[in-house]
Amino acid sequence: RHCPPWPRLAFVHLAQTERAALCDLLDHLGPDAPTLCDGWTTHDLATHLWVRETDPLGAPGIIAKPLAGLTERRMTEAQQRWTYPELVERVRTGPSRFSVFAIPGVDEPANATEFFVHHEDVRRVNGEPNPRELGAEVEDWLWRRIKLLGRAWFRRADVGVVLERVDDGAQLRVAGGELTVNLVGTPSELMLYGHGRREAAH
Repeated sequence: RHCPPWPRLAFVHLAQTERAALCDLLDHLGPDAPTLCDGWTTHDLATHLWVRETDPLGAPGIIAKPLAGLTERRMTEAQQRWTYPELVERVRTGPSRFSVFAIPGVDEPANATEFFVHHEDVRRVNGEPNPRELGAEVEDWLWRRIKLLGRAWFRRADVGVVLERVDDGAQLRVAGGELTVNLVGTPSELMLYGHGRREAAH
């Protein structure tokens, strides 16, 4: 199935723009479409996003593996409680006012890359495998995030790793080693690669 066309992204509210675009795509595809998240359908991904923002019991297991079983149970309960369209609408509406994600100033740094990556998780296996034109401001913002996250992504690399922007040649060494590999792409594609979407990233 082909995805609907996407508007050019606005830098100021990247998290909001990506949230809305992802929810539009989830509505368009329905609950059973594949994603790049191993074993997850669009229904599972929508549930994950709701639990992450709104369920204080289920959310910790997303990061802490010993609690992953609890997260899975909370996801199952959420799917039993609400229909798929209801879950997508809850994600679209955003976190409850009691969520940490509702604190002013938290949304953009905490959610922009989360929703960008998961948006690509859906669109790239559902008829739109090529990158979007995101604009210079969005790419620059993602590059600044890469500067914060890049060393953590490649801390176990067996070789040196240099990330290089294909648009302006800027480089960032994120791992040392005698043999060095350069990963070249736009910041958005390097972001996807760093988040483990290696086969899908250009």
